[in-house]
Amino acid sequence: MEELYIGLMSGTSNDGIDACLVNLSPNHFELVGTFYQAYPEEIKTQLDQLVTDQTISLPALSSLDHSLAVLNAVAVNKLLLACKVNKKTISAIGYHGQTIYHEPDADKANSIQIGDPSFLAARTQLPVVADFRRMDMAVAGQGAPLVPGFHQHLFHSNDKNRAILNIGGIANLTILPKDISLPVIGFDTGPGNVLLNEWNQRHQHNDYDDGGLWAAKGNCIEPLLQNLLEDDYFTNPPPKSTGREYFNLAWLEQRFQPARYHAQDIQTTLAHLSAHSITKAIVNFAPNTQQVYVCGGGYKNSFLMDLLAKQLGPIELASTESLGLHPDWVEATAFAWLAQQRLLEKAGNVMSVTGAARPVLLGAIYKSN
Repeated sequence: MEELYIGLMSGTSNDGIDACLVNLSPNHFELVGTFYQAYPEEIKTQLDQLVTDQTISLPALSSLDHSLAVLNAVAVNKLLLACKVNKKTISAIGYHGQTIYHEPDADKANSIQIGDPSFLAARTQLPVVADFRRMDMAVAGQGAPLVPGFHQHLFHSNDKNRAILNIGGIANLTILPKDISLPVIGFDTGPGNVLLNEWNQRHQHNDYDDGGLWAAKGNCIEPLLQNLLEDDYFTNPPPKSTGREYFNLAWLEQRFQPARYHAQDIQTTLAHLSAHSITKAIVNFAPNTQQVYVCGGGYKNSFLMDLLAKQLGPIELASTESLGLHPDWVEATAFAWLAQQRLLEKAGNVMSVTGAARPVLLGAIYKSN
């Protein structure tokens, strides 16, 4: 019998909502359908400004919280319509929400996602599982990354030491040893697309460097690259997680004077920064890795992928499509799986990943009836 779940994911790129319908019946996995809901320019601008300024009025926050819930409800209903599925067959929605603050290392650690799950449950008439991160943080975890448990469930190999690399705004790794007695490791490596996108938006006036074509025509500024790589985050051991609160253009401009260099050469250098920091993370913390499978929007950046292939050397590099799941939908699918874990009352966190003191149930359940 089918067990259908919906996963909703909106990441640190602030560009829109990935929605997927997944069959998670026992010993079965099937991606039934997908839908992408882009954010209106006004919403994207508000989110980008909020991340940059770290301030917002309460009425504006309340309005944004509601608007994001509306957009997610629209995405769910359009997904169900496209898949021609009766919503009565859906077990639950796994809803990440939009992260506006993530500070796991503060004295009062917290992670805040907005997009009212109560409204989403009411508008879709479906159970919603949301607020996945904070229970892990309540037991001394980082609250991130949360997808390694799903990666292990779907992508583990008994023959090869694998790593799953998600390149979103922030890049994160899941290390999957073939020996199941060894712990799964997962952590944020640092910037994925975030600096590339922000620098491109400033100088090229569009959302992202399509295929990395702009970066590919520039020159890497080696002294600048080495300067950026000296940040302690890159050498700190896991567990660790980060976000746009840390890696942003302000972080970049604290380390050099942009006027000294050509803007295109800085873009090239930022691509090298993402590739070098990812490669160093694998070499330093998972030196026995044999295969790396990429998901997230970064797989579309051909220049970045070429840099990774060169730097990883003999390690096999491919997208998760080689494992049966398109890279655009891995993260959203993971939150469908996390919702199922919550309904089954199974722990969703991986202690060796987040550093939590114990396994815990992740997510609160919202029902409208």
